[in-house]
Amino acid sequence: MSGALLEVAGLTKRFGGLVAVKNLGFSIARGEILGLIGPNGSGKSTAMKLIMGIERANAGSVRLAGREIVTWPTHRIARAGIGLVFQHSRPLHRQTVLENIKLALLPDSLFQLAAEHAVDAKARAIGERVGLGAVLDRRPTTLPFADLRRMELAKAIARDPDVVLVDEPFAGLTMAEVESFSALIRSFREEGKAVLLVDHNVKGVAALVDRVLAMYLGERIAEGKADAVMQDETVRRVYLGGTIETHARTIAAEKSGIPLLKIEGLSVFYGKAQALDRAALEVHEGEFVSVVGLNGAGKTTLFNAISGLIPYSGAISWQGTALAGKTPAAIARGGIVQCPETRELFGDMSVAENLDLGGQHQPAPERRTRLDWLYDLFPILKSRSKQLARTLSGGEQQMLAIARALMMNPRLLILDEPTLGLAPVILEQLSKALARLRETTPITVLLGEQNVTFALPHADRVYVLEHARIIWQGPPDRFAIEAGAGYL
Repeated sequence: MSGALLEVAGLTKRFGGLVAVKNLGFSIARGEILGLIGPNGSGKSTAMKLIMGIERANAGSVRLAGREIVTWPTHRIARAGIGLVFQHSRPLHRQTVLENIKLALLPDSLFQLAAEHAVDAKARAIGERVGLGAVLDRRPTTLPFADLRRMELAKAIARDPDVVLVDEPFAGLTMAEVESFSALIRSFREEGKAVLLVDHNVKGVAALVDRVLAMYLGERIAEGKADAVMQDETVRRVYLGGTIETHARTIAAEKSGIPLLKIEGLSVFYGKAQALDRAALEVHEGEFVSVVGLNGAGKTTLFNAISGLIPYSGAISWQGTALAGKTPAAIARGGIVQCPETRELFGDMSVAENLDLGGQHQPAPERRTRLDWLYDLFPILKSRSKQLARTLSGGEQQMLAIARALMMNPRLLILDEPTLGLAPVILEQLSKALARLRETTPITVLLGEQNVTFALPHADRVYVLEHARIIWQGPPDRFAIEAGAGYL
C-alpha cells in the first residue's frame, strides 16, 4: 500500500445490529481502476459513502495521499480531491446542463458566490469531454437517460479530482452507451487518477478494471485479476449458489398449442432508463420456467409488467388474450398471482389472517381444504398460525408469502427472488416445497432468481436476462454448457 493514492483499512459500519461493512481494506494507486463487486446488499455503496464522508465509519481508516480523512466532512473530502459519480441523477431542473456543471465549479467561499469568467469556458470544456457539447443549453428534463449520467460524471470531475468513485455507471444504459462510458472511465486511468468502480455485474467491469475486489455481507471474499475472481469458488457460490444441478421431466417436450403466457417485444422505461428491451418469453401449461439474471437485470420489471403494475410497450397475452388495459386486480383474478420480492405481508396480522386474505374470494369449504394443503406443504406455518407475521423469521415470512399467493389458487404463480437473504437451511426447505409443487400439482410457475443453483433444479426451461435483454433460452441441462460459464 506504500504507493497508493487511496488507502482503506479496517473500515467498519454498523446500522443498529446490522454490520453493513466489516473490516474492509484495499488500496488504489494512481492510474489504476479497482472494481468493487458483489450482489445487492453486499455493502458496496456503503463503503463508497464511507470514503466520501456521506456516512460516518464506526472504525477504520481512509487515507488520501497519506492524509487521514475518515472523520472529515464531505465538502472537505471533495475539496481534497475525491469526486463521486452518484448512481441516481439529481440535477437542478430549472438550470441548464452548463449551469449544473458550473455549479460544481463555484468558489467555496460564501463571500464569493459569483463564478469567475474562466469558469464558463472550463464548464463547456468538461461538457464537451463527456459528450454533452450539443446539449449544454438544454435543461435536464429534456435529456435522454445516458446524458443525465454524463452530467453526473461531468459534475464529479469538475474539480479535477485525484480519486473518482463511480457508483453503478452502466445501470440503464444500452450496450453502445456502456462502451462510451467505459472509454471515459479509461481516460481517467490515462490521466493518472485512481478510480473505484462499484458494480454488481462482474462481466460489466471485467474488461475495464485492473483489479477486482468482491464483497459479500460487508466483507471482502476475494481480490485479484477479474478472470481469477470470476473463477473463485467463493465468488461463484455467492452469485450462483453452489453446484448446478438439473432434474428433467417429460413435460418440457410435450408443449403444444397456444402458450398459457406469451410475451413479445416487451420494453419498459423508468423515466429515461430502459429496464426491459424487447423481451420475448413463453410459458406453457404446467411448466416451471426460470428467469435467471443478476440483480438489476430486469426480472422484477418483467413480472410487474405481466401483473399490470407498470406501463409497457409490446404485447403480453394470457391464454391467447391480450392483457393490455386490464387492472392488476383483474389479472390476479384471472389466474396470474405474483409473490413479490418484498413479500408485502400484513405484519400486524397473524399467519392465519394473512392466509385467509389470500383465499377470501373462495367458498369456505374450498378455503379450508386449501389451507390444510398449505399447512402440509409448509408445516412451520401451522405451528405459527396465531403468530403475527412481523415476528416471523425471514424464511418463515417467505413461506407465508408463497402460501398466501397459493391460497388464491393461481393458474400461474410468479415467484420473484424467493431465496433473497435466506439461510441455507431455509433454502433447502423452500426447495423441497417447490419440488413437491412441481411433481404433484398441475400448477404453472414463473420463477425469477439470481441464485442459479436454486432456479435450475426446478426448471423445465430457462431464460437468461442481462442488461434488460433476454440473451439466452433453453433447457436447464444446456445452461451449464452454453450459458453457465458466462453468467458472471
